[in-house]
Amino acid sequence: MSVEPLIRVRDLQLSLPDMARKPLFGPAPRIEILKGLSFDLPRGAITGIVGESGSGKTTAGRALVRLLQPTGGSITFKGQDITHLSEPSLKPLRRDLQMIFQDPMSSLNPRHTIGRIIANPMERYGVPNAKKRALETLERVGLPASFAGRFPHELSGGQRQRVGIARAVALDPAFILADEIVSGLDVSSQAQVLTLLQQLAQDMNLTIAFISHDLSVIRNVCSQVIVLNQGLIAEAGPCRQVFDAPQSPITQTLIDAIPLPEIDESWFDTVQV
Repeated sequence: MSVEPLIRVRDLQLSLPDMARKPLFGPAPRIEILKGLSFDLPRGAITGIVGESGSGKTTAGRALVRLLQPTGGSITFKGQDITHLSEPSLKPLRRDLQMIFQDPMSSLNPRHTIGRIIANPMERYGVPNAKKRALETLERVGLPASFAGRFPHELSGGQRQRVGIARAVALDPAFILADEIVSGLDVSSQAQVLTLLQQLAQDMNLTIAFISHDLSVIRNVCSQVIVLNQGLIAEAGPCRQVFDAPQSPITQTLIDAIPLPEIDESWFDTVQV
């Protein structure tokens, strides 16, 4: 018997007001961002959502955690339709729907210590011993417990992103949306954060939607990938299958954009010793 996916999306549509074209009187015309997406997010898997700028990948991610209200279709989470739930009805589910943001500096309260940032969500949901668990969570993401007394500006970019991950996993969620979480980091920090995310996903049986414009990152961390183009699914499937035999021109374009080292054989002849 097949296992029910954690999240099931069917014919997801979403439009937003185009404020740049709003007339002096009357409502603004709407821009259709998502044009009918259907896909499943298997339990315990990291699924990549990739596409060029403007493809709708971030909008799709925010719809999954209901930060945006879909205008059509359905989103089912753990068998429950959450497409049009009110915020009070969504509140009990928020613990299970967490997000890691692209820029940790802007998503972490600069006036709060790291320990308070991680403990706050646990205290809000009545988790016992929140402060102690915050220290344990810090160590779980590879940061010393002593960092609990520091402020975000005292940490490096990679360390701040680890704090963002710690805050997301502190409540033992079922699902995490990771939106371009390594795009602002150097290569070394990227590798460390991605390795950490994979380890946590395995240890905690997390379902993760990993949004990126970079297929080289998707290839390293995801088991399956969804390629978006102008609000539609251009291609979807296991990563190996999509990379080895891309069926869509946009997928091939994204693969071609992956930087690969090219050796200039004449370079040695031009180096001055």
